[in-house]
Amino acid sequence: MAIVRIVTDLDCPDPEKTATFYARLFGLNRVMDQGWIITLAQNARQDIQLSLASEGGSGAPVPAISVEVDDLEETFARATEMGADIAYPLTDEPWGVRRFFARDPDGKLINILSHASAEN
Repeated sequence: MAIVRIVTDLDCPDPEKTATFYARLFGLNRVMDQGWIITLAQNARQDIQLSLASEGGSGAPVPAISVEVDDLEETFARATEMGADIAYPLTDEPWGVRRFFARDPDGKLINILSHASAEN
C-alpha cells in the first residue's frame, strides 16, 4: 500500500466565503466545487490542496483528514484487522470516490479513499 496523497479538510459553515479567502490569500485555484465542499489547489499536480466543507458528504460528518490510497480494499482489510473503529462503511459515492471512515486512537475521523478512475 502506498499513500497517494493526504488532504486536510477544514470544517467551516460557509465554504464559499472561506474558499474565496484562501484563494485570494494564497493564489489557489478551485479544482472541485460540490457546494458543501470546495477544494483549492495550487496546480494540476495537486501538491497542495485545501478542502473547505460544511459536511462530509452523504450525511457524514467532516473528517479531520483524508488519505487517498492506491489499494482501498487492502487498506480497509488492514483497518478491520487492527480493530479500528469503522465510523462510515466502505461506500461508492456519487461523486466518483470509494471510501470509508475510520477513527484514529484519539478519535479523529479519517476519510480513507480511492478515486474510481484509479481503481479501474
